[in-house]
Amino acid sequence: MPNQRAHTRRHGALPIDANRTLFRLWAPDANSVHLAIAGGETLPMQVEDDGWYCLEAPYGAGTLYRFWIDEELHVPDPASRAQAGDVHDPSLVVANKDHLWKHNDWQGRPWHETVLYELHVGTLGGYAGVERQLADLAALGVTAIELMPLAEFPGDRNWGYDGVLPYAPEASYGTPAELKHLIDTAHGLGLMVFLDVVYNHFGPDGNYLGRYAKHFFRHDQQTPWGDAIDFRRPEVRDFFIDNALMWLNDYRFDGLRLDAVHAIPDRSFLLELAERVRRETAPGRHVHLVLENEDNRASLLGQGYDAQWNDDGHNVMHVLLTGERQGYYAEYASEPTAKLARCLGEGFIYQGQNNRRGESRGEPSAHLCPTAFVLFLQNHDQTGNRAFGERLVSLAEPDALRAATAVLLLSPMIPLLFMGEEWGARQPFLFFTSHHGELADAVREGRRGEFAEFAEFADEATRARIPDPNDVATFEASRPDFGARQEPGHREWLALYAQLLQIRHREIVPRLPGSAFAGAQVLGDGAVLARWQLGDGSRLRIAVNLGRDAVTLEPPGEAAQLLFASTGEAAGERLPPHSTLVHLEGAQ
Repeated sequence: MPNQRAHTRRHGALPIDANRTLFRLWAPDANSVHLAIAGGETLPMQVEDDGWYCLEAPYGAGTLYRFWIDEELHVPDPASRAQAGDVHDPSLVVANKDHLWKHNDWQGRPWHETVLYELHVGTLGGYAGVERQLADLAALGVTAIELMPLAEFPGDRNWGYDGVLPYAPEASYGTPAELKHLIDTAHGLGLMVFLDVVYNHFGPDGNYLGRYAKHFFRHDQQTPWGDAIDFRRPEVRDFFIDNALMWLNDYRFDGLRLDAVHAIPDRSFLLELAERVRRETAPGRHVHLVLENEDNRASLLGQGYDAQWNDDGHNVMHVLLTGERQGYYAEYASEPTAKLARCLGEGFIYQGQNNRRGESRGEPSAHLCPTAFVLFLQNHDQTGNRAFGERLVSLAEPDALRAATAVLLLSPMIPLLFMGEEWGARQPFLFFTSHHGELADAVREGRRGEFAEFAEFADEATRARIPDPNDVATFEASRPDFGARQEPGHREWLALYAQLLQIRHREIVPRLPGSAFAGAQVLGDGAVLARWQLGDGSRLRIAVNLGRDAVTLEPPGEAAQLLFASTGEAAGERLPPHSTLVHLEGAQ
């Protein structure tokens, strides 16, 4: 059950007024802690119970400081609100009132209006670079941008999942004030802003917690990144929950995407986080919580969480679009059409069935509203975890990809686009870091080793061609060229996305509250007919054929309204290959 105790201690440096700050550090394994002011004095911190150290000191916003552990080791504040440089550098006291908000009346948008656009801040030129794209995204029909993780990471190039200071926005992207300006500008354009947060592990470089707070971790449970975080401890739970509240309340993010919660063993932590977010954000605000959860735990949805990324949907459509069957795609290679029907008709594909390792995966999901699922054809993982970062526009036949795009944008699930997808960007999105020394070598070799089981990378010479994550050229190659949007070969994709999003907002979004799955059936190889009951009593019908042969299709009712035909026209009782037909039945 969620912890109901009073939450009185907050991690980090909290300004009291212009000239005073309360510094706090949970360091149960330290014998002494001093506050070390950069270029100034070193002050002993007072010992409190439960391993806390605190000190109210005459220093205000802009002060650079570290903690001196046992008079041996200087460390940054693990709850640093900003860094003066990189993860090993001094922390910076930040005043929350460093931005004068222009859109104080912004309350967000209801979840069913969401069209997500995932982006990497660094590849777009920092917070200011993202801000320059906002007007075009709003005009396209995007209603929310989702920033990949911002927690301070080592170096200045990283996906963000190696973060070690969760409270500090990455300094190489800009200042906290510039991040707030980006969010304020987005709100003025009617755009929500989501943040991807990582609460399942810390990165390998710059995390000092094990030196003075060993019980932040537990050795009896492992994750892909090492010892699991010990969420049984209230100080640890508060560290992450207060972090979530900081992003939502101080920075005014509209929602959070929680990365890989299947690697968080304590379900009660997730429930407590959701409960406190709902209780400690302002009444009337639309604040959204989204999960990434490979375990397909549908029971978390409806317990404070709005939706979950539907990896099943991506994986089966990828198999049908590309024919790829290696790695985790092997779980979708058998009867992929039936699996697509289950996804469109019930949400998850794996709802308790055994995966390829013989393990039961998932929980029943057909009872959930379709908007409880975030659907995508591409995202940072599915593109960047390819050896060469190819996008679908380089892997799938154009007509088939257009048909799948219609399903993405016109189904009642919440669509997510990955930056550049909307105009058919061909720049890859590669895995990049800026590690050095032995860690850089380990990351490079580990990255190449991930593909050893794939037939095309069986020999070492071929694997050596995989781009080095630490090479600056790998990062530069991953930057989408937004200037190419209106060039031939790109503007056609942009026009398609704009057309589909107009249809979504006009015909589908107003009918989504109260919608439900209404089943799906296989029409033929790669072809499915799916239906959803919408909240106003009408029924949405999507027929998609990702196969190579035409299939017989039961025609819709006489009064059905044709919303979209990817072939340009309705095709009677035959559904051509690589096509999608979308109808609205029974609309008033």
